[in-house]
Amino acid sequence: MLKNKHLLGLENTPAEDIQMIIDTAFRFREVLERPIKKVPSLQGKTIVNLFFENSTRTRISFELAQKRLSADTVNFSASTSSLKKGETFKDTAQNIEAMKIDAVVMRHPTPGAPLHLTKHIDSIVINAGDGTHEHPTQAILDMMSLHEVFGKINGLKIGILGDISHSRVALSNIFGLIKMGAEVTLCGPPTLIPPYIQDLGVKINHNVDEVLEWADAVNILRIQMERMGVGLFPSIREYRKLFGITEERVKRLKKEVIIMHPGPINRGVEIDSQVADSEQAIILDQVLNGVASRMAILYLYLGGKSELN
Repeated sequence: MLKNKHLLGLENTPAEDIQMIIDTAFRFREVLERPIKKVPSLQGKTIVNLFFENSTRTRISFELAQKRLSADTVNFSASTSSLKKGETFKDTAQNIEAMKIDAVVMRHPTPGAPLHLTKHIDSIVINAGDGTHEHPTQAILDMMSLHEVFGKINGLKIGILGDISHSRVALSNIFGLIKMGAEVTLCGPPTLIPPYIQDLGVKINHNVDEVLEWADAVNILRIQMERMGVGLFPSIREYRKLFGITEERVKRLKKEVIIMHPGPINRGVEIDSQVADSEQAIILDQVLNGVASRMAILYLYLGGKSELN
């Protein structure tokens, strides 16, 4: 049994629960390799995807996970909803729940919105990203991908590079990786690393070459121009020169390092195409593991039947 009713973030999710989700995700990964990629584990359950922000990978991944588990799926788009007519967030949520649903997968631009939702509905809430706060399902699929490569997370050296300040992926990864026993170093321009983040148990190094030499794997984050409002570094060209994972930079390494990216990728900015498409990169494995891990999350939180064989 999982400790929490909802998955709102990894800050308050115990390490045992994270491990249980990862272990279950590997069982579902086997399901996804079968000719018929479907199990009746959540048959009869209804899940609403409540997205107030644009999404490609996360939304499709959750929809696929729900269909693979035989759940009924309803997609809600804020841009075409009664919210545009002045309906409140609370009324929208309670009207949806009145239709007898079991869970809500929610993405919202405001930090804390999924927690706020739990105050108004009884259904299970899964956070699919809330502003710059957390993105727990992305961090779980990232950890699953690391476990797949290394057979463990405990003791790994993981670099998180790029726009840390505006990244919900970074925060969830920090909480999860530290709980699971990994060492984490953050790297990026000083203006894109939040003050006091070392209090979470991470190290900071502004020299990307040193971080690459130290790390077993690096998770590369894009520069989120849409969240900045003002420029926090001189230029894209300078950012690429100082912090971009270029082909030349990787070739200079005396060892191989695993390359990760949560997407969307800005090729030629934070990472070169040659690196993103190289054998060291596990970016597409992360996408497949995203479906498996979200299947595991929905299965465990919704108390699915145990037909996994």
